[in-house]
Amino acid sequence: MDRHAGIYIAGHRGMVGSAIVRELKKQGYSNLITRTHDELNLICQRETEEFFAEVKPEYVFLAAAKVGGIVANYEAPADFMYENTMMEMNVIHAAWKNGCKKLLFLGSSCIYPRMAPQPMKESCLLTSELEETNEAYALAKISGLKYCAYLNRQYGTDYISVMPTNLYGPNDNYHPTHSHVLPALIRRFHEAKEKGLASVTCWGDGSPLREFLYVDDLANLCVFLMNHYSGNEPVNAGTGKELTIKELTELTAKVIGYEGEIHWDTGRPNGTPRKLLDVSRAAELGWTYRTELEEGIRLTYEDFLKNPVRAER
Repeated sequence: MDRHAGIYIAGHRGMVGSAIVRELKKQGYSNLITRTHDELNLICQRETEEFFAEVKPEYVFLAAAKVGGIVANYEAPADFMYENTMMEMNVIHAAWKNGCKKLLFLGSSCIYPRMAPQPMKESCLLTSELEETNEAYALAKISGLKYCAYLNRQYGTDYISVMPTNLYGPNDNYHPTHSHVLPALIRRFHEAKEKGLASVTCWGDGSPLREFLYVDDLANLCVFLMNHYSGNEPVNAGTGKELTIKELTELTAKVIGYEGEIHWDTGRPNGTPRKLLDVSRAAELGWTYRTELEEGIRLTYEDFLKNPVRAER
């Protein structure tokens, strides 16, 4: 990408989009294009097409999405499927119609089957059934990555897809019930510490295995891939390391300084038993992550303390 090319970051105020903006600025890209939801509703096809026809960005990072944790996905599957599918299709189609040189689509590791062989290779996509608790979101993301691949095949575009593992970091959503596991734990332990609570109760039994990637590391990979990768196959983004939710919970409590007891509500769902990505494709391209989990949690907690308004989302 030319340092002065017009680069549109869709979803620039979210956790991933804001990290991509930080990384682009860090690397000297100067012509960054952003729009708030009030300025541009990507779910509306007319608004999206008018924006692309007028601005004609040369490159696009598609990080806009409706996201949430296990509760949010379970309670509103129709909303997750509709809003994500519409945003993706509108942006990708408008980019193609207006001659966008390259587009990067952000997916999710939840696109892979519930019982996929571990670690999960990109080739295991659509080989068996999805995890029921986030099926709607996964189907929307699969549609987006497939549309990019179909445009490449039919029209010769250069649109690529990245499938990140569980993300965390600055500008995350700390909603008490609708956030992902790590920000939810940060908020829960922080509040328990502040209130002097003797114990904290977490969902499930703590046995599922999960992998976590600091969002600024993902942003670095996204810019790297825009400059060094072309192809129809998605690229997994992760660390190649995993730990149990119980271990994650204990580590988060340690970073925050909460010393009470941790109880488990085994009547609550665990979700997918294991989700570890095979990151060999990214490694072969010459990229690897930089931020270890404990340090990343510390940085994220510092962001939480500096920006308490985010906890009210």
